[in-house]
Amino acid sequence: MTIYHDSRDPRYRLPQGAMPCGGRLKLRVRGEELKKVWLRLWWNSAESRLQMKLTKDGFFECRLKMPASPGLLWYYFVAEDDWGTTWHLGNASDGLGGVGEIAMGEPASYQITVYDPAYETPEWLRDGTMLQIMVDRYFCWGERDVTRLPPASYYHIHWDDTPALAINDDKYGDNVNNDYFGGNLRGVMAKLDYIQSMGVTVIYFNPIFKARSNHKYNTGDYMTVDPSFGTEADFTALCLEARKRGIRVILDGVFSHTGSDSLYFNKDGSYGPGGAYNDPDSPYAAWYRFRRWPDDYESWWGFSTLPNVHEETPSYQDFIIHSDDSVTAHWLRAGASGWRLDVADELPMDFIRKIRKRIRQVKPDAALIGEVWEDPTLKVAYGEQRTYCLGDTLDSCMNYPLRGAVLDFLRCRVNAPEFVRRLQHMQETQPLPFYYAQMNLLGSHDTPRAINVMAEIGEMSPDRIYRHPMELSPHDFARGRRRLLAGWTLVCALPGMPCLYYGDEAGMTGMADPYCRGTYPWGREDTALREAFRKIMLLRRQSPALRAGTAKFSALGNDVALVERRIEGGHDVFGRPAPDETVALAVNRAGDSRVIEYGGRSWDVPGESALLLI
Repeated sequence: MTIYHDSRDPRYRLPQGAMPCGGRLKLRVRGEELKKVWLRLWWNSAESRLQMKLTKDGFFECRLKMPASPGLLWYYFVAEDDWGTTWHLGNASDGLGGVGEIAMGEPASYQITVYDPAYETPEWLRDGTMLQIMVDRYFCWGERDVTRLPPASYYHIHWDDTPALAINDDKYGDNVNNDYFGGNLRGVMAKLDYIQSMGVTVIYFNPIFKARSNHKYNTGDYMTVDPSFGTEADFTALCLEARKRGIRVILDGVFSHTGSDSLYFNKDGSYGPGGAYNDPDSPYAAWYRFRRWPDDYESWWGFSTLPNVHEETPSYQDFIIHSDDSVTAHWLRAGASGWRLDVADELPMDFIRKIRKRIRQVKPDAALIGEVWEDPTLKVAYGEQRTYCLGDTLDSCMNYPLRGAVLDFLRCRVNAPEFVRRLQHMQETQPLPFYYAQMNLLGSHDTPRAINVMAEIGEMSPDRIYRHPMELSPHDFARGRRRLLAGWTLVCALPGMPCLYYGDEAGMTGMADPYCRGTYPWGREDTALREAFRKIMLLRRQSPALRAGTAKFSALGNDVALVERRIEGGHDVFGRPAPDETVALAVNRAGDSRVIEYGGRSWDVPGESALLLI
């Protein structure tokens, strides 16, 4: 007995990929010695079965209408052979779709993401190229004024010093993060011409609001730019100058917790006599969860400097979301074009929905991006299944699953067929508006520098005391550099918004936090690497196919992955007029060259490189 289904073959599943609510889908299987076949569906915690009809061309077929509300629909097939034996055909054992696997018992299900047909993501996000900047580490404009720093903080004497690791006496061993270099908003504004020249259209800032630390993830005052970075007027001026160059600005919203040294909690008394820690009747007291006031309270991952907030508190929601001059609304009016939500999977889903609705009221094309490290279509957090791409929460996520796939492929942890399967799974399960807006990155402030990871130096350093600076040997640097450039070229060729972590284009190295957060090496860049980055980033800006063409992924043996982007018929995937264009990229992860056949030609693809096939 045989039975066959391939979720990525239109003969067996049509249309392909995620489906809008109310859409119509055709599912088929084919086999020998089959008597009956049922389609088993799972929706909203309930099972149903539909008997499939045998067609004249030998397929068992079922046509169904998608549910009227967004969610995840699951399916597999139950077959009975001529001898009365029951068989099951479901998803592949790795859960990544494609050709199914037969099982005697219950198999894994195929996933169909059912999304709101009105779901739209901002065009500027889907077409964009992003640069992530930590303000203190990018560029200093003007004199450094130590009086603008938080208490017990200091400036490094030299711009190219190594960030400091100073463990405090907290039982969790947090880094003090009180060392500064002097980067500011005016410094970023001074570099806008350079940023534009790299093809960047979106700047994402790590938090810029007043806070005790250099990283600003322990917010002290949501309504004030940190004095070491500048003023609100500086921020607005920066946004205006950026928009003149076709560049938008996204801010980091840290809304799951505040700093203990904040206007709202005020544990250190820096903000006067009030605050939840000092006064149980404070208007902010309801924001926090005290087990025993004032010293026993919930905090983010146990760090006492980061008290958790209760996001469902009405006064907190008014402050962040609903009031006329709420945090999210205020900074959009000041010039921002959207928000990135820190630890989005630790925020209530309804809280995220309300933020998205509110920012779209203020700016109809505002974007909302989430920090989600896992599959954004199927994340389980705090006992709740979360899907962030149904049209009611996020426009995009930080695409750490893609980062993992690219790093694994280029470092020979998986072969080309496995890598392609991971790419195809993302393409199959994510709605088109979300898929083309994904924030595709190779590194961030929370990971070792990409060149270190590519060189396989500094990837695993979980304990802070081991996150010491490490110089790469010339051999390791060269290997990491080759792979980094190949990886970035690949990221720019994939659907989604490439996100460059500042300094990667300059060859910056560094292990995990704080060493991945060094200063941009102005005047000491790897200029050849920077120009190679610029070339591919500008090519993406100029190519409709790379931004919004169809995407096809293939494995050419075990070492070469092929990406084909194409516009045919004068329209891109969103129906916008666009010239016909085909762009292909071959990526070779092997240490030596590989000869491939493509487009009627033989191509020699050097080892650890990406080659455009024109």
